[in-house]
Amino acid sequence: MRFRPLRTATASQPTTPAETPPETMRAVVFDEPGAAEVLRVADVPVPSPALSEVLVRVVAAGVNPIDTKTRLGRGVAGLIDRWPSTLGFDFSGVVVASPYETHELQPGTEVFGMLPFPRSGGSYAEYAVVPSLSVARKPASLSHVEAAGVPLAALTAWGLVVETAHAHEGQRMLIHAGSGGVGHFAVQLAAYFGAQVTATGSDRNLPWLRELGASVAIDYATTRFEDVVGEMDVVIDLVGNVHDDTGSRSLGVLRPGGLYVMVPTGGWPGYAEAAAAAGVRATGYKVIPDGSVLATLGRLLDSGAIQVFVDSVHDLADVAAAHIEVERGHSRGKVVLTVAES
Repeated sequence: MRFRPLRTATASQPTTPAETPPETMRAVVFDEPGAAEVLRVADVPVPSPALSEVLVRVVAAGVNPIDTKTRLGRGVAGLIDRWPSTLGFDFSGVVVASPYETHELQPGTEVFGMLPFPRSGGSYAEYAVVPSLSVARKPASLSHVEAAGVPLAALTAWGLVVETAHAHEGQRMLIHAGSGGVGHFAVQLAAYFGAQVTATGSDRNLPWLRELGASVAIDYATTRFEDVVGEMDVVIDLVGNVHDDTGSRSLGVLRPGGLYVMVPTGGWPGYAEAAAAAGVRATGYKVIPDGSVLATLGRLLDSGAIQVFVDSVHDLADVAAAHIEVERGHSRGKVVLTVAES
């Protein structure tokens, strides 16, 4: 179920004069798939919005595992149709151009959202064109750096926990990799809606997982989760079989007819057949860049019901270091790039 926010009256819109964007901008590009060193900063043309799109001056951009997979030639690399290409889905910034004079997102409005990469240029750039339906007002309580860590991860977590698992009071939910970007939002949202959350993570993150709302936190390196958890109603798997057969082992802790949700692209190609053989339901999930849901998440963030944790911040020129950090898989929460001054 989606919660549709009421729209803000247009009378309250900023009256900041529209700025004139330059003809070129700095952006991170890569000419072919490869290691982090293929990423470089270059001058490229500023994109032009059309129809219902908005042009945003990007202040900060989130870095996600799908970015690193795509840079390596996996992920959504097969959909890139022109080179060099600019990576990035998440952004927080300021509207520069609106579709029309009375649109609710007028120039000067601080926004955050998700780009339709690779159908468009990515967010590792000083300007980005984005569909207006994939944008929401930036939560007032968050900096641009914090807000840039929200969209893809929080929208994914919402889709997993609320729309797919239908989290509710008393539901038993196991979340693997609960301290990662998607995971730390999933734990919070599941607990917010009343689920009894068990989360796996590294030893250093166990106290933090409990703070986020997990009733039980398990060190995946020292404890086999199947030895200590009872029957689960839902398993949200943010790992798959790429590590220690996490996916296959998860099927054994689900009650008959329980739900297994497979998230990482390519994390376990055979999950559906294995789940059917085990007598449980299974589905994959792909994030939907829905601005109205993002607005709801923004209100939850402003109220303090959920929080975003930024583990590290890198300058745009240090994008390779940011990718290497994400690839190591030990970040707590999100890794973010600063693109420009706010």
